[in-house]
Amino acid sequence: MKVLDGLLALVLLLAGVAGTAPASRNVGLTVTGWWVYVPVVVAALAIVVRRRFPLPVLGVTIAALCAYLLMGLLFGPILFSLGFALYTVAAHRVLRVSGAAAGVAAVLTVACGVIGTGFDLLAVMPVTAWAVVPLAIGVTVRVTREQTLQSRRDELRRHADTERLRVAQEVHDVVGHGLAAITMQADIALHVLAKRSPAPTPASPPAPASSSAPASSSAPASLPVSSATQDRADAALTAALTAAEDALTAISRTSRESLDELRATLGAVRRGPADDRSPVAGLAHLGALVDRTRSAGVPVSLSITGTITGLQTAVDLAAYRVVQESLTNVLRHAGSATAAVSVENSAGNLTIKVTDTGHGAPSTRSPHGGGHGLIGMRERVTALGGTMSAGPQSTGGYAVTATIPVPHQRSAASQEPGAADDRG
Repeated sequence: MKVLDGLLALVLLLAGVAGTAPASRNVGLTVTGWWVYVPVVVAALAIVVRRRFPLPVLGVTIAALCAYLLMGLLFGPILFSLGFALYTVAAHRVLRVSGAAAGVAAVLTVACGVIGTGFDLLAVMPVTAWAVVPLAIGVTVRVTREQTLQSRRDELRRHADTERLRVAQEVHDVVGHGLAAITMQADIALHVLAKRSPAPTPASPPAPASSSAPASSSAPASLPVSSATQDRADAALTAALTAAEDALTAISRTSRESLDELRATLGAVRRGPADDRSPVAGLAHLGALVDRTRSAGVPVSLSITGTITGLQTAVDLAAYRVVQESLTNVLRHAGSATAAVSVENSAGNLTIKVTDTGHGAPSTRSPHGGGHGLIGMRERVTALGGTMSAGPQSTGGYAVTATIPVPHQRSAASQEPGAADDRG
């Protein structure tokens, strides 16, 4: 770019030196003295650094043009230098700046032209075209460049989003399947282990006494196992089984928690940042969820006790999904019904209860039905150490109740004394 600007400045310099006198004669003006070429040379040489210093170069070019006009000359190759300087400003600065610069250039050239040449305003006005036209071209180039750059960014973002979703799906399929298999195998081992109790090691019966057997017989005698040895063996086996049970329990619990965290994380990955407008699921968006259910024709009441902000991500997401799936089931199976959503955060537990007054087929409304909604809710809640119950109410309708411990709630752990209560 520096080489191109240098070549452009050289062309403008040669054109200015060779074309200033003929251009002036065309409008009836005569060039007298070598100093007339000084502004032409200054304006041309300033173009060398036009990309690095667009506004200072424009200022130098306008000053040189005003000096040229005040010498009694009107037209000439120096106007090309003004055009390139204005184009550079328009192409690299916002419209507010470039428009103001073009306005200043037009006003000064007209004023200096009228004063220097004595021509009337109508004769000098065509000079303003050298300010307006480069401005329009530069703005068009800048807008086109920005649109092209934005299109490239959008394309890169789409590719990144596609790749992120692909990776998220791969992680879900591979890691999720592996964690689910680990959990299942650990649970099976625990189930088998619970049914097995260490059987006592039978003591070997003492060898019958035989007077006829010679004492020096080569047949080895059976050594009885003492009661103390048997007790030690049983204790060792019991300890080994207990350690194995503890290890399997830890494996099962950890794999379940990891699987739930994986689901929560991948859910956030799938939603952002592809669309910054789509909020991450959580209790903060519970009002919008209730409003959508109401708009579908089901009256829903919402009750919130305690603070629902600052929860652990997995807890926040699981609670939201419980309400979401429960309201979805109301829409699908409850018929003409009303629903009530209650969320209470107290005593280190988050309790979610969703009830309705509708009805539904036992196969679809049963907590152990064939659908995956209730199963998924129960897995989310139990993975976080909580409990969930779902079933018909004695007064009619259906109820889903989930309780999730919230040991890491920020409002309880990190709120400083005297801090404002975020419940409003």
